[in-house]
Amino acid sequence: MTADFTRSAQAGARVQAADPAVRDLFGAMAYGQLVAFSQLAGEARKAPTLREGLALSRLAASELANAELLLQRLEELGFAPEEAMEPFVGPVDAFHERTAPADWAESLVKAYVGEGIAVDFFREISAYVDADSRELVQRVATGTARTEFVVGAVRAAIDRDPRLAGRLALWGRRLMGEALNQAQRVAADRDALASLLVGDGLRPGADLVEVSRMLTRITEAHTRRMDALGLAP
Repeated sequence: MTADFTRSAQAGARVQAADPAVRDLFGAMAYGQLVAFSQLAGEARKAPTLREGLALSRLAASELANAELLLQRLEELGFAPEEAMEPFVGPVDAFHERTAPADWAESLVKAYVGEGIAVDFFREISAYVDADSRELVQRVATGTARTEFVVGAVRAAIDRDPRLAGRLALWGRRLMGEALNQAQRVAADRDALASLLVGDGLRPGADLVEVSRMLTRITEAHTRRMDALGLAP
């Protein structure tokens, strides 16, 4: 009986390790974190003060640390990290190319709002993976939460030049639209990742009502971030 139970547990572990949806989820998140690290590190060098540059550098470091956690878990599950990330290079790079900040203020808004949208999306779909994978997603999501630094810096910039508010509000809406477009593109191209939402033979997925609620929650979280920055959503 013990031997049978052990073989059954080992088989279950192999099924979990081979889950292509988990591979795609972690691959997408890891590549997104690596690109965010690179972008934040570059923007930190453009900061108007050393204090602000240091703060943004620390945010970049947190992105790299989170990427390392995801890449390590991919290896533990038997996936090659580079192969897991490769399908998401195009969509993630396209998002960043289409949302290149024009100045320091836009960089800050993107760091806070853009990353927040991605984190919310991955947190939502992690509800449909195994408990260990979901715990890691939640850990990474918590680790990428933006500090008061970004909110304070954006509000200070608006106080100095109130005309910024309108432009940054439009920028936040554009970030939301581009992020949703790229998420739809990825879901359409990657059946395994899409199965987390629509379900397959191994998982139930979400119905149309729940998908609608998920999008509503993501939109509401975006609105709260914009409000925190003092911007109209």
